[in-house]
Amino acid sequence: MRQVTATGQTVEDAVQSALEQLDTSKDQVNVEVIDEGKKGFFGIFGTKRAIVKVSINVSEDEKAPEQQLEQTESSDVKEETIQPQDQTATSAIKGDETLDKTDGKEERNMVEPTQKHDSIEETKQYLIDVAAGMGAAIDVKVHRNGKEIVFELIGSKIALLIGKRGQTLNALQYLAQLVINQRSDNYHTAIVDAEGYRERRKNTLTNLANRLAEKAIRTNSDVALEAMPSYERKIIHTALQNHKNVKTYSDGTEPHRHVVIRPE
Repeated sequence: MRQVTATGQTVEDAVQSALEQLDTSKDQVNVEVIDEGKKGFFGIFGTKRAIVKVSINVSEDEKAPEQQLEQTESSDVKEETIQPQDQTATSAIKGDETLDKTDGKEERNMVEPTQKHDSIEETKQYLIDVAAGMGAAIDVKVHRNGKEIVFELIGSKIALLIGKRGQTLNALQYLAQLVINQRSDNYHTAIVDAEGYRERRKNTLTNLANRLAEKAIRTNSDVALEAMPSYERKIIHTALQNHKNVKTYSDGTEPHRHVVIRPE
């Protein structure tokens, strides 16, 4: 029996996705709703996608030939009892029957279809849905670099999705990180970018780190930066890791954790 597990913004969307994967119509399948999902605030916080399991109906005429053969052989055995001549013959018959049943079972197990969950594609669709809920229609290009997955947002209202100092983009990246690792066997680092913002931000933070390092040396006192997400703090640490006259460390607790530059 062929079956797939699919997700969608609604149950109907999930079912439609499964039908497309199975290349069939709704009247030919059984639908099991695993999770009806939940629509969060503006499609961002508390959102939970619907999950369904859809399997194709199999009629009596469509049963596998080996299943029909087993049923026929079973009926024949009931109607006619064969008396073996000796114990050796009896053992041989039982051995053959066991082998036949085992082979059939192994064969069916080998051809049983499996559905691999694509967490990257699900994360891509999630970002599209969230952006639509914010009034911004987008396309998403995916770039893979080992365990790092970059989701590049493309659209006419990108400024809305970046937000002040990238705060909205950072929130989308945080959510993408949760979604991509929710049901994946392999851990991924999700990076959400738009119009080259991440590279521009990296340059800005590197320049800021060097400038504040000079201030720390000049004033001979610690300089604390504003609170930043972990990957931005890493940019500051990396920029000054080879500086001879200062050292850096992170202080505070999330979401107020920040970098401190200390003169040596």
